[in-house]
Amino acid sequence: MSETMADFEKELEASFRKLKEGDIIDGVITSVDDSAAYLDINYHTQGIVKKEDYSDDPSFSMQSVPVGDTVKVVVLSDDDGEGNVALSVKEASKNLAWEKVKQYLADGTVLTLKVGGIVNKGVIAYVEGLRGFIPASHLAIGYVEDTNEFLGKTVEAKVITADEAKNRLVLSVKEVLYDKRREEKERKINAVEPGSILEGKVESLMPYGAFIDLGDGLSGLVHISQIVKKRIESPGEVLKVGQEVKTKVLKVENGKISLSIRAALDDDKPAREPREHKDKTPSISYKDEGSASTGLGALLAGIKLDN
Repeated sequence: MSETMADFEKELEASFRKLKEGDIIDGVITSVDDSAAYLDINYHTQGIVKKEDYSDDPSFSMQSVPVGDTVKVVVLSDDDGEGNVALSVKEASKNLAWEKVKQYLADGTVLTLKVGGIVNKGVIAYVEGLRGFIPASHLAIGYVEDTNEFLGKTVEAKVITADEAKNRLVLSVKEVLYDKRREEKERKINAVEPGSILEGKVESLMPYGAFIDLGDGLSGLVHISQIVKKRIESPGEVLKVGQEVKTKVLKVENGKISLSIRAALDDDKPAREPREHKDKTPSISYKDEGSASTGLGALLAGIKLDN
C-alpha cells in the first residue's frame, strides 16, 4: 500500500511540474538504442537524448551508455514534436563545466593540464572538457619563441578569464610560475636571521636610504640613518652603486629586510687591548746614547797587544 501511495505522490508531483528550456535536471536512463537514450525524468512524459546531444566524440557509441545510470541533462525543449522532452547531456556537461571553471577562477585553483594543440599566438588545453587558450605570453615568465616545444607537455596553469557568454576560456602558466617565485622568495626572506651579518653590493640609492643586493634574489634597505653615525644629507655622500658593503640585519618584517651598515661596522671594531699581566716579562727598549757612528780607536780601546 505504501508503494502505491509513493507512486501516486510521484505522479502527482510530476503533474504539477513544469519544465522549461535551459533547466538542468536529473534523469535515469531506462533504455538505449543506436540513435538515442530514453530517460525517466519524473515528468508526465519521458525524456530523450539523441546521439548528437550526448557527446561530440566521433568514436562515441550509444551502446556504451549504461542503462540505470542517473545523468544530468539540460532541457532543450519540453516537446520534441513527438511528445518527448528533448534533452542534452552534452550541454549539461558544458554548463556544469563553466560553473567549475568560474569557481577555479574565483579560488585561484592551480590546474594540471596537457597541451593538446598549437594555434596562432598560443596553445590549447582542455579544462573540464572546455577548450582553453594559453597565450604564448603566458606560457613562461620570459619570452617564448617556439610554442611547438610545449605540444604534449603537462603544465600547471590558472584560469584568468572565464566568459561563458563569449565561450572564452583563457589560462596562464606564467601566473603559477610567478606565485612559485613569490613563495620561494618569501621562504628565503623568512630564513634571514635578525642580527646576522651579510655582505652585499649597493644596488640603488634613494633619498631615504640605499638598497643592498644580498644575492640569491634578495635585497634589503639601509635607511639613511643606518649608513654612518654622522648626519648626512644623501646616501650618495658615502656610498656608490656597485660598492661592496657589510651589513647587519636589524629586522625581517612583512617580506622586507631592514639593514644597518653602521651596526655592522660597530660589530667589526676590535675589543680593547687587555692590560698586561704583572708577572709578564716586560719588554726591553734600547736607548741610543752618544754618536751613532763607531771609530776605529773605540774598537781597539782596552785591547792589550803583545810585544
